[in-house]
Amino acid sequence: MKKPSAPSITSLPLSPDEERRHRMIKYSVAMGVRVLCLIAAVIVPGWWAAIPLVLAIFLPYFAVVIANVSVEQGRVDVQRPGSIVPVAPPPPRAPGEEPREGQ
Repeated sequence: MKKPSAPSITSLPLSPDEERRHRMIKYSVAMGVRVLCLIAAVIVPGWWAAIPLVLAIFLPYFAVVIANVSVEQGRVDVQRPGSIVPVAPPPPRAPGEEPREGQ
C-alpha cells in the first residue's frame, strides 16, 4: 500500500495579495505599451500613424485578458494539509470496566 505524500509548501497557490500584484504588473506593462503607441501615433507621419492608433484602441481589452490569465499554469491541485484516515470505533466495554486512558 502506497503511503500518501506529505503536502509541500511549494504546492500551495500564491496568496491573493501576490496574485493581485502580478496581475497589476502585467496590466501596468500593457498600459505602458499603450502610452508608447499613442506617442508613436503622434510622431509617425502619414497614414502609418493608424497602426499605433489601432493598437492603442485594442490594447486595453487584451491587457485585461492577459492580466486575468492564471498566474500558475503548471501547478498541480492544492493538497490539503493532512489526510482523513478512517478510524475504527473502539471496542465496546464490558459492564463495570473502567475506561482506559485516551478514551
